[in-house]
Amino acid sequence: MKTALVFGSSGLIGGHLLYQLIKNDNYNKIKLFVRSEIFINEPKIEIIKTDFNYLENYKENIKGDDCFFCIGTTKQNSPDKNEYQRVELEIPKKIAQIARSNSVNSFIFVSSIYANPKSSGDYVKFKGLVEEELKKLNFPNLGILRPSFLMGDRKENRVGEKIGILTFRLLSPLLLGPLRRMRPINSERVAKAMIKIANENFKKSIFESNHVNSDCLTIPLESVRPTDR
Repeated sequence: MKTALVFGSSGLIGGHLLYQLIKNDNYNKIKLFVRSEIFINEPKIEIIKTDFNYLENYKENIKGDDCFFCIGTTKQNSPDKNEYQRVELEIPKKIAQIARSNSVNSFIFVSSIYANPKSSGDYVKFKGLVEEELKKLNFPNLGILRPSFLMGDRKENRVGEKIGILTFRLLSPLLLGPLRRMRPINSERVAKAMIKIANENFKKSIFESNHVNSDCLTIPLESVRPTDR
């Protein structure tokens, strides 16, 4: 039985991830690192209220088997450039460093399509820089997922993203070959793929959106109860 460490459980992917982890018999403990106090009536879950400005204070808490990271923000929510960089770059790097020092086996990170440390755009540049740091840390099992436009019910209204999703859904039949990775992807499939990667040896660390969207990464794990399939 394993312990999962989850950062970003309140987001679009994180909500699905938490639900799947609760159902999954491979995990008997789920540590949720959250900014605000919450209550979830589930015996598997341990809530750890976290001040992300002082992550070193939580070094003893960041211990387990598989670390799932899906924290993210937008320029709209974090207009200050320094804060945006802290959330998208500094926090994931620091958490990964602590997890590695604590011998966490797997680190599963939600990156982005076109992540590139040399990009002129901050979002994909920061994702690319985090990816580089994760590779240097040499986790026994590293999974970097690069989803395209995410489909699902968000708590916040992102008009531009909705327009992009609609456009690419209409264009999906034309997105073939290398362009397949631009097809929108359901957030639940990303969550299922994260758990699959943490529990199986795929002998690779980068998973483009079209691979994440494939059945080989989203079929239920054998450990999931038949009634949950």
